[in-house]
Amino acid sequence: MPIRQGNNPKRRIIPRNELDLEDLGRLAEEARYVGSAHHKSKPADYGFTPPTSPRPNKSLCDRKRIVRKGEAKALFLQGLSRGMVSRYAKNGFPKYVWAVDRDGEVYEAKVGSDGQSYHGYALSADEERDQCRLVITEWTARAGTS
Repeated sequence: MPIRQGNNPKRRIIPRNELDLEDLGRLAEEARYVGSAHHKSKPADYGFTPPTSPRPNKSLCDRKRIVRKGEAKALFLQGLSRGMVSRYAKNGFPKYVWAVDRDGEVYEAKVGSDGQSYHGYALSADEERDQCRLVITEWTARAGTS
């Protein structure tokens, strides 16, 4: 039985047959991964100034291991190249980009208020099991596109 995408249409991955490789290339050039101190257990270790405390209701992208900005940016770009994106907003950028690291941890990047800068965070395999399974399934199926 296929995994059903969630009820939030903004968090649905674009079907592979609807991907436009030129758009993905443009996104890879124009979108920026900037990160967020609110998703770090020790924001100062990542160079965020002023170092802020993580928000208690935010998921931490470094709860299992340290994910440096370079790795996060690389995962973000891999997500774009595999077409692991939600539908594009009015400004031509997707609201969400998903990626899976070498350990099978699922990450979601969300566009910021400027419409083209993203910050990412790990999805909880316990709280968002179906979304994680779906992202891993699509990530694996789209491995040949990156």
